[in-house]
Amino acid sequence: MSGGDPTIAIYDAQAGAYAARNAELFELPQAQAFAASLPTQALILDLGCGPGQYAGWFAAQGFRVEAWDGSSEMLALAEQHDGVATRLARFEDLSDAAAFDGIWANFSLLHAKRTDLSDLLTRIHHALTPSGVFHIAMKLGTGAGPDKIGRYYTYYGEAELEDLLSAAGFKIMEKHLFDGVGLDGTAGHYITLLCHG
Repeated sequence: MSGGDPTIAIYDAQAGAYAARNAELFELPQAQAFAASLPTQALILDLGCGPGQYAGWFAAQGFRVEAWDGSSEMLALAEQHDGVATRLARFEDLSDAAAFDGIWANFSLLHAKRTDLSDLLTRIHHALTPSGVFHIAMKLGTGAGPDKIGRYYTYYGEAELEDLLSAAGFKIMEKHLFDGVGLDGTAGHYITLLCHG
């Protein structure tokens, strides 16, 4: 995501509604499993943090947390969580080496283009410490394009996503499949994966 991107403009305009809709931590069991895999006071990057509800939860558990997003309005909400350091950044700004103990990308990387995901996963793997863990949540399906409110999505098959993670050097530890309804009111199929770097 980058400046001038229609998806970011939509998130800027819908930040309050998105935060209200996601005040309940729908992926809390996955967040708990992610947290349980980390050492005490680990450094976590919430990549595409949105309003920062998970970043705030991780900080409340005693972790050090950086929260990055391309939407300034989302970051303004994320900044309200104690213990969360925010940065206005795009996915491709991630160039750190062995910097983070855990990277949490919860329904954020689905906004990246299919041609960019392999590079982004490699960047994430490179940014993790040798024992680091990675959480990714995506929408399942085929193709790419705008949803009903104009956000750009890329959809993946389960095996396709697993292959991309493996190629980037990740080992899948846990996988969950479920259904839900997004901000645009459309029902969808979702997947979350917890991986070792």
